[in-house]
Amino acid sequence: MTDMTASPADNAKAKRNVAVLVLAQAILGAQMPMIFTVGGLAGQALTTNPCFATLPISLIVLGSMLSATPLSALMQKHGRRAGFWAGATGGALGGIICFTGLYLGSFPIFLIGSLCTGMYMSAQGFYRFAAADTASDDFRPKAISYVMAGGLISAFLGPQLGKLGNGLIDSPSAVVSSFAGIYLFVILLNVLGSGLFLLLDIPKPPVPSLDAPRGRTRLELLKTPRIAVAVICAMVSYALMNLVMTSTPLAVVGCGFEQNTAADVVSAHVVAMFLPSFFTGQMIAKFGVEKIMATGLVILAGAGAVALSGVALENFFIALVLLGIGWNFGFIGATTMLAGAHEAHERGRMQGLNDLLVFGGVTFASLSSGGLMNCSGGTAQEGWTAVNLAMAPFLVLAGGALIWLVLRPKDEPTTV
Repeated sequence: MTDMTASPADNAKAKRNVAVLVLAQAILGAQMPMIFTVGGLAGQALTTNPCFATLPISLIVLGSMLSATPLSALMQKHGRRAGFWAGATGGALGGIICFTGLYLGSFPIFLIGSLCTGMYMSAQGFYRFAAADTASDDFRPKAISYVMAGGLISAFLGPQLGKLGNGLIDSPSAVVSSFAGIYLFVILLNVLGSGLFLLLDIPKPPVPSLDAPRGRTRLELLKTPRIAVAVICAMVSYALMNLVMTSTPLAVVGCGFEQNTAADVVSAHVVAMFLPSFFTGQMIAKFGVEKIMATGLVILAGAGAVALSGVALENFFIALVLLGIGWNFGFIGATTMLAGAHEAHERGRMQGLNDLLVFGGVTFASLSSGGLMNCSGGTAQEGWTAVNLAMAPFLVLAGGALIWLVLRPKDEPTTV
């Protein structure tokens, strides 16, 4: 099954759309490494309970989860551009509210802003699906991976803007001087980047006629083996990446390193998330999506092993680089598998459901991250150990699902 029926001749439009989405990923996406670097640290400074330090990041992910279905429905009815503008509006509004929370020293206001920011994160997740909308079957995995590769620019741009924002505002409040300037850049990126979507040329999904096929229900879609396994692997890849990345700044600073060092570790991680995208699509085309997804899960396990072996600076860098590469293979592979497993008229239903489930898992991981990091031991090292040990059962789940799909007889029914 395929999501679109584009022919190779149609790829000129697809390539133009991919170029726009790459720029959007680079410019608007630069806010995410900034927010994920400072969110936990700002939360730690604003709250009196260290167990709630990563709650701002958790609420970003929760906002993303809650926005996924409405944004998908909006795009199905009014087109991708409307959904992406809505996401950028949410990102700018979130930045304004977070800035206000920091200025007032209010943790609840900061949390509200973080929740609004999740709308942008959700919209960004649809960039990869938009890349596939006008692409042929052969070009689809490359289109998805090229758009993801735009995050490589954001990996450099975001942390550098974050460093400029640290101390940008001269204030006697350490919280304001350290973090508030960063959110000014968040607002600016959303305002400037939203103009890119004027250049998109993705037609709205046609309004179905009365006798048009309605497609499968959500339950029927989830009972399709390839869809079920794609969703599970996407959930696990993204959730584990978020679980570890959310705690990383707290762990790095807690083990005696500086905030800017934590930003450098996160920057290396984000580079590793997106740099492989230049060849992930080609690898999927050559070796098959299942093998690339399996490789991603193995690399995620390797990241956990390196993190558990010590808390020297090189351990943080290597573990977070492996975490990024593993996420890339697992998540792009799962996205490619999903994009080829449903019809165009099922797109809004399935993609919204997928991101609802994926970011539901990520929300759970993010909420767990702060508790594991700050409340499962007496030291930062003990908390970091707990975070990385928590990866194991979920890797077993995703690996088992993928093995089941590969070993499943090919002539079995398409639903389970």
